[in-house]
Amino acid sequence: MSFKKYYKKVNKDVWQGRVDDSEDFTAFRWHQWVEFIDLNNCDLSLQAAETGICFLGFCSDQGVKRNGGRPGAAKGPISIRKELANLPIQFTKETKLFDAGNIISPDQALEKQQESLALAVAKVLDLGLFPILLGGGHEIAFGHYSGLLKSKYKLQKDAQIGVINFDAHFDMRPYQNGGNSGTMFRQIADQCQALGAPYSYLAIGIQKCANTVNLFQTAEQLGADYILAQDITKSNILELLNKLNYYLNQNDYIYLSICADVFSSAIAPGVSSTQPLGIEAEIALDLIKHIIKSKKVISFDIAEVSPRFDLDNSTAKLAAIIIFAVVNTLVGEEFH
Repeated sequence: MSFKKYYKKVNKDVWQGRVDDSEDFTAFRWHQWVEFIDLNNCDLSLQAAETGICFLGFCSDQGVKRNGGRPGAAKGPISIRKELANLPIQFTKETKLFDAGNIISPDQALEKQQESLALAVAKVLDLGLFPILLGGGHEIAFGHYSGLLKSKYKLQKDAQIGVINFDAHFDMRPYQNGGNSGTMFRQIADQCQALGAPYSYLAIGIQKCANTVNLFQTAEQLGADYILAQDITKSNILELLNKLNYYLNQNDYIYLSICADVFSSAIAPGVSSTQPLGIEAEIALDLIKHIIKSKKVISFDIAEVSPRFDLDNSTAKLAAIIIFAVVNTLVGEEFH
């Protein structure tokens, strides 16, 4: 399958921002450093970089609509990019930023969009770049994980890919009538079973008020692990880090996913399903950085940013700050 029907290069005008200096790299912002690539270019090759970061949007919330949620996340990638554009560069020239465009939604064919996303992710990885996917509904996760499996990237044979998901929901519901934004991690479990591969899933920020008893039982049956939102506190940070370390040691690689509804609606109102008592962003950032520092993370996405419900772009700004932390932690090298 070709992903041409569901793929579109990004509008470069999205990447605009302040220019403090047009020559001094130490005064640059991200919009001055990002390069644009076309994944449909069969002859695409990139100059070697110490670290290459590639943004890829998933402009779809078909899964949210199927799930009975509030649509609007399809415009999330544009909103996030606008906030990324003006971020100050804190890394050296050895780090390159690329934008590979978007997987779009010209029809209602979610499964084809997810398959197109998988092909695009695989190509990004095969180019030697670190994918940062911008959602879009959280149904992005199934296509994203499928792309990891398709990639010829430097994954060891029979390596175990662990999934760490910051989310108020398990997203492990049955999907007899097709997948949606609440089924992805059960789909991944079934995919692993079909391949004879181990399934490894850690959900962080789970809310008891947002998941049925059946979902907790499903998680237990499938061998998934979780950390409740009520247990994510500053006083509990050492226990959290120890649990993360144990999980990281059990896996060769990590796919890291964040659903914006894991955060309190006070700081993330622009989501498909708001959480009045979500986790604190500062603690989440500490945990995310710790995971990245393991050097096992091979791909990252953030989903459910819905500009339609956002207030002063605060949710998109939060997503941009998280991505800023991910990039700078990956690089591990800052000017100051």
